[in-house]
Amino acid sequence: MRLRLCTWNVNSVRLRHEQVARFVADQAPDVLCLQEIKCREGEFPRQAFVDMGLPHLKIAGQKGWHGVAIASRLPLEDAAPLDVCREGHARCTGARVAGVEIHNFYVPAGGDVPDRAENPKFDHKLHFFETLTAELSRRDPKAPLAVVGDLNVAPGEHDVWNHKYMSKIVSHTPVEIDAFGKLMGSIGFIDLPRETTPAPEKLASWWSYRAADFRKSNRGLRLDHILVTPGLREAAFRLGCAASRIHDDVRAWERPSDHAPVSADLVL
Repeated sequence: MRLRLCTWNVNSVRLRHEQVARFVADQAPDVLCLQEIKCREGEFPRQAFVDMGLPHLKIAGQKGWHGVAIASRLPLEDAAPLDVCREGHARCTGARVAGVEIHNFYVPAGGDVPDRAENPKFDHKLHFFETLTAELSRRDPKAPLAVVGDLNVAPGEHDVWNHKYMSKIVSHTPVEIDAFGKLMGSIGFIDLPRETTPAPEKLASWWSYRAADFRKSNRGLRLDHILVTPGLREAAFRLGCAASRIHDDVRAWERPSDHAPVSADLVL
């Protein structure tokens, strides 16, 4: 079977559930992981997701901020939680779908100052990565596990519009890139969008609202990720190559999120 896994920082699910429905109709994801839903569980538009064919829901909500959810065409089973946010924010949720363990994260953005001592938000971000990496390093690399979501780091030189400039800006600083690399190395994660579109081709999944025309300014960052363990390598490459893409056309829709959805197909 094909399992199409998608991740999208939707920037308010109540505001954009109609866009979600349009994307689901276009791309037919089996599992859709959402970040920044910006609502509590009881405020989540459940019926809209039932209507779009994703009736199985796992929601971690919070009033006004943050929040993550998994919406699935297939039944969801419980997965051992990876709740690594020291502040208690709704930034993590997980489930098992068709034998694949999926964890959906909204990593803290980290504020503006890339200094742990001066900026508690940046320290929180790095602590989040360190705790998650420690937790995952105890897992079996052969187990079918995916880590997805808005991880708020553009890890490679070609994941930003200007590497030299962005190296001083939170999201692409050397310490964040190092933290991301340690996460990748914890159990040998495979970066599916980059397997599909290798460097030096640039990739981005986020563009600031400040630009009237995001394509013209073209100052994008690849902050949204689908990472899988070696246990899913065969499923990801069963057709000969990885099938993963960033749906940047969605960023051009009316009143869009500043993030575009990312998808990957697994053939189980």
